[in-house]
Amino acid sequence: MTDLIREIFQTIRTNKLRTVLTGIAVTWGVFMLIVLLSMARGVTNNFQEMMVSRNTASIRIFSGNTSIPYKGNREGRRIRMKDGDMKILPENNPKYVEEVTSRIYGSGNISTPKAKISESYTGVFPSIKQEQDIRTMKEGRFITDRDLAEKAKVIVLPEYYANQLFPPDGIGACGGRVDCQGLSFKVVGVYQSNWNRSCYIPFTTARMIASDREDLGTLSVALKNVHTEEDGNTAETDIRNTLATVHNFDPADENAVYISNSFTNAIKTRQALVILDTSVWVLGILTLLTGIVGISNIMFVTVRERTHEIGIRRAIGAKPHKILTQVIAEAVGITLLFGYLGIVFGMIVTQIIAYIIGPDGPISNPTVSIAIALEVMGVLVLAGAIAGLFPAMKALKIKPVEALRDE
Repeated sequence: MTDLIREIFQTIRTNKLRTVLTGIAVTWGVFMLIVLLSMARGVTNNFQEMMVSRNTASIRIFSGNTSIPYKGNREGRRIRMKDGDMKILPENNPKYVEEVTSRIYGSGNISTPKAKISESYTGVFPSIKQEQDIRTMKEGRFITDRDLAEKAKVIVLPEYYANQLFPPDGIGACGGRVDCQGLSFKVVGVYQSNWNRSCYIPFTTARMIASDREDLGTLSVALKNVHTEEDGNTAETDIRNTLATVHNFDPADENAVYISNSFTNAIKTRQALVILDTSVWVLGILTLLTGIVGISNIMFVTVRERTHEIGIRRAIGAKPHKILTQVIAEAVGITLLFGYLGIVFGMIVTQIIAYIIGPDGPISNPTVSIAIALEVMGVLVLAGAIAGLFPAMKALKIKPVEALRDE
């Protein structure tokens, strides 16, 4: 092993400039591969965290206008979803529809004697906690079924607004009262979120404030028994057909109601991330190719310069596999040496990027794990072996007698 290491460094010393220039190409290729993989990993981590914080097995439905005449009705008719749709959809689609809810958005300010914010409220059902980025309740609780039944005047605030309404740091917010739409609401909970700043009240309370109008702008459908993209598409089609029957529009008219299928969108995003990860590997390996070709050239030169030495070793009984192993090991050693530098520099840069972006950035934890670093090392070993294979095969073709005569 010591002799092998000595021979590797002898090869480097013999071809200093050529080895260093080729080594820089290898280091740069590995560096770019590490950085690209870290960015791709950060995107994947951010997506996975979003999927955990939200219920992706869901469908959002928005009111629209018909674009196709149907059964005597002209195009351009406004489709207005009603409260009754929240009962009809589960009844007609028991296989895929678990629950249907909605939201009511209100306008106005929310205030206390000490402060006022220009933020409207949102009337919701308790299950919305699974759809939105409401990870942790800092204090109190969220909206409950009892609040819905009693049309309770309660509100849940994000920590950001709780700190403003109850300065300086939100102490006493939970249990306190705020004014909204001329009514006094009790703050029953304060939640933490990276991006969500909505103020929530019970859906039934919001309906009461809105003078009990039945029109709904959106519906949220929680799905069940969906495992594949085909399941998600079937559920979406069944829901559209049910709404078409109830509201008398053509099921093929996609403008009548707009449907956002979070389940199928999530599947497509996962597939896109797999393609992204594969593309990064391909680009990184292609970048490495330049350095690998350079190392192969160095080994060809080394074999040529050591023709006499190889001939002597063959003449005194060195087995062909010994010569093969030596040349390949030297190529692998040079590749690993400069590749390791690329890994180190790449991991340092990814740590800097992660620090600059922070935990709330568009990508999450863009760093390379030990597993990925080991995978890159495996690629380097394979690349070095390939780089040394052809020069090694040339070395095996050297005949001892001719090599001993070589000057």
